[in-house]
Amino acid sequence: MKVYLLASSGLLALLCSLELVDSSAYDRIVSHSRIRAKKEGPNVCALQQVMGSRKKYFSTCRNWYKSAICGKKAMVLYECCPGYMKLEGMKGCPAVAPIDHVYGTLGLVKATTTQQYSALSQLRDEIEGKGSFTMFAPSNEAWEQLDTEVRAALVSNVNVELYNALHYHMVSRRLLTKDLKNDMTLTSMYNQLGLHINHYANGVVTVNCARIIHGNQVATNGVVHAIDRVISAVGNSIQDELEVNNDLSSFSAVALASGVMEKLGQPGHYTLFAPTNKAFDQLDAGYLERIIGDKAVIAALVNYHLLTSMQCSEAIMAGTVYETAEGSNVEVGCDGDSLTVNGIKMVLKKDIVTSNGVIHLIDQVLVPDSAKEVMELVGGSQSTFGDMVSELGLSAAMAPETEYTLLAPLNSVFTDEVMATDQSVLKVLLENHILKTKVTLDELYNGQLLETVGGKLLRVFIYRTAVCIENACMVRGSRQGSNGALHLMRTLIRPAQTTIQQVLQTDGRFKVFLTLMQSAGLTDLLEQEGSYTVFAPTDDAFQGLSQEDMALLTRDVNALRTILLYHFSNGVFINGGLEGGVTNLLKTIQGHNLQVLSVNSSIQVNSVEVPDNDLMASNGVVHVVRNFLYPGDLPVGREDLLILLKRLIKYIKIKFVSGFSYTEIPLTFIKRTITTTTTHIETVPEITKVTRVIGGGESTITKVTRVIEGEPTITKVTRVVEGEPSITKVTRVINSEPVIINVALEGEPTYSKVTRLIQSEPTIAKGVVEGESSVTTVTRVIEGEPTFTKVTRVIEGQPTITKVTRVIESRLTPTSVFKLVFTTLLGRLTINDLILCLMYKENQTE
Repeated sequence: MKVYLLASSGLLALLCSLELVDSSAYDRIVSHSRIRAKKEGPNVCALQQVMGSRKKYFSTCRNWYKSAICGKKAMVLYECCPGYMKLEGMKGCPAVAPIDHVYGTLGLVKATTTQQYSALSQLRDEIEGKGSFTMFAPSNEAWEQLDTEVRAALVSNVNVELYNALHYHMVSRRLLTKDLKNDMTLTSMYNQLGLHINHYANGVVTVNCARIIHGNQVATNGVVHAIDRVISAVGNSIQDELEVNNDLSSFSAVALASGVMEKLGQPGHYTLFAPTNKAFDQLDAGYLERIIGDKAVIAALVNYHLLTSMQCSEAIMAGTVYETAEGSNVEVGCDGDSLTVNGIKMVLKKDIVTSNGVIHLIDQVLVPDSAKEVMELVGGSQSTFGDMVSELGLSAAMAPETEYTLLAPLNSVFTDEVMATDQSVLKVLLENHILKTKVTLDELYNGQLLETVGGKLLRVFIYRTAVCIENACMVRGSRQGSNGALHLMRTLIRPAQTTIQQVLQTDGRFKVFLTLMQSAGLTDLLEQEGSYTVFAPTDDAFQGLSQEDMALLTRDVNALRTILLYHFSNGVFINGGLEGGVTNLLKTIQGHNLQVLSVNSSIQVNSVEVPDNDLMASNGVVHVVRNFLYPGDLPVGREDLLILLKRLIKYIKIKFVSGFSYTEIPLTFIKRTITTTTTHIETVPEITKVTRVIGGGESTITKVTRVIEGEPTITKVTRVVEGEPSITKVTRVINSEPVIINVALEGEPTYSKVTRLIQSEPTIAKGVVEGESSVTTVTRVIEGEPTFTKVTRVIEGQPTITKVTRVIESRLTPTSVFKLVFTTLLGRLTINDLILCLMYKENQTE
């Protein structure tokens, strides 16, 4: 028995995977049914009949295993497959049905009413004679379901109305089900009007939405397909139907205003779920008035009722998701004989066939998210957040014309503790959940910064199976409205305010770890900008560690850095972002991987429990461990260090390799910061000028000014020589080591101004060309304490004026000035300069 069940299961699995057979969907479904009924004898097919009705289907695997069609219990029937017959006393259906002309074949497929009407309408001679025909013959039940007045009108005028009606069911060539392609339009034998063929993946084939219930009954002059309803000629498009149907005037007006109406009059294959006028009356007051001026919104509303494929009701055997012309999805299903949209029974009338599709009348208006404001998207699971936003006065930031994004926490987040929070604090907290701009799910990326209405920036973290913002991760259910987006959050968002360093210091449990980080020169890693995950060992991990142990641990800086950096990973990995139930490998800065396992709300790293996780920081996240971590495949080369590490690390067995040394890890990940400080001195120094005039000769004026400001000491020398307009500019840079002279004098500074007249023409170190005045600038650049010398000389003839300015740090006496000038400038003075110095000395003696 078990062997038989296994064989049967394997056979059915193989059967349901036969998609590569070169045949139509209808043919494959019939083949499946034949195999399912194999035990009943040859050429028997298994069908499912909906209990309480006469509907029978060659069912799909989905319906077969569920034993249901359209949510209703289905019983199994065994019948002869199309084209075969039973023989008395024999099992199954061993005989092939006799082949006959189309008229005779109508009796074989139990379409005797159609056969009778063919005789009455004088069609019999045609379908018994020469030709090649395909006849879609209504079954006896189909004629019974036809409106009595319509049927009476046909029968009362058999030579015209009935004859034309039957001709409309015929095509003048033989077409088997494999030839009937989806969205095909055939030319009927009545006025060349079109017949709309749909061939669905579940094996259902329809003609103007009438289902073929018995196909491929071959005749000598064609083929007969029995169908489940009488079809009528189609002339109107969907647009035409909207314009003439009074019950659809409201939808017609909206479609016209949206610009979609024109498309509904063009060729195509559409399904329209058209709301009646009563459905529009049920909308919230003012809704239509609010959106009617926004063409994009009303176009979205109309397109949400439109499918770009033709879905006849008879082809729907279970709930199926379809994309609308608006872009989002709807689920179209069935509940017994009724159609459902998004699980709701709302279809009043089915299968109004048009030249470019089919219309189903519904009693509700379908409003897509894109035609709603963001606050209208807030559902029952986020109702507390919606209420709090209104109560705390945050609605002002969410006007209809404003784009924004809601990060809505679930109701379970608002515990008694949260609700007891001061309202001003709670308002600030909820501001973190309202973004200033519209940000859809597909626009988010790792490292992105999102600005809230409160002015804060929130970080985005993207993982394999999660999207998180700061400490909170999203749950499924993001939606996009007309003026923004809604994302559902698992917890309240609390942006980090402090660095990892500050988190660890404030917590107080990580003193030893912080000391080791400082000894290793890694403290900057905890403070600098970036995104890091650190598994920080508490002081309990170093219990019993003596000062000698600390000295041993910090002696080899490469070893210490190797071990400490094994606790760090680049990137922010919070618990909600880790993939649950599998090992997440996090590459550390040290180079080896950490093995992190997330189960529910707990984390393990390298099989070590993490008692506290997700301590958020502005530059990362901290997970707390009570163990010092060490790479399992990294050996130790010193026995004293091995003994110490074995005391600290007990969850793995550390290997010893004599002579092994730790590789130096370049600290390229440490961001060095250079700070420049500028000091401004606001005081104005006192200036004392001393001038002495020595008679005789043409006047030579020398002015010496000394300014004392403290640090820095700056010496400026400026010489100006005025003359005929000739301009020459020379800059000289002295490459030798600068001479720096500090003169310390007591008392207040003394300033001397000496003027001397010289009759002879002055000697000029730099040549002067007649014409424009000559200006000579000499600049010296000296490293170290700044001493700046600037000399400018202008020659005009007479008088010659030389201005010398020096800045020194203390007082000068005349004698000191002479010694200073003589000892420092002797090697560079001209003869005239030396004479001036000697004369100055002589005058001072007098």
